[in-house]
Amino acid sequence: MAEFLRFRDDEPHDEPAVTLDAFLGQTNATAVRLESDEDARKLLPQIGQLALIEIAFPKFRDGRGYSAARILREAGYTGELRAQGDVLVDQIPLMRRCGFDSFAPEASIDAPTLDVALGRYDAVYQKAADGRSPVWALRHG
Repeated sequence: MAEFLRFRDDEPHDEPAVTLDAFLGQTNATAVRLESDEDARKLLPQIGQLALIEIAFPKFRDGRGYSAARILREAGYTGELRAQGDVLVDQIPLMRRCGFDSFAPEASIDAPTLDVALGRYDAVYQKAADGRSPVWALRHG
């Protein structure tokens, strides 16, 4: 792993993430890792005990993690949500909108390029987990 990007003010969670199967079989874990083919809704009954959910992105073109993030945030998850794997700089703004607030990319991310990507668009066109109002709602009340 090249680097770790975090958009949170609290302390990083340092407990290793367990697999979904291991988490569902115990009550004391506070960090879990979801693979791209696993259903995030299985975490909902115990979502309050989790400080970190790490979602795997095995390939940049695998978008299932975006849906998992939004499901978790809309269900009320407020802990750290980390995208791990084949994460590209141009994906991070949308991942942030879906609820991710930390990133563990396999390849390093150029900080100035990320800053440009994050500030590129003032308006958004759809609702997302970040709560920003879409441009059409701003125009039409």
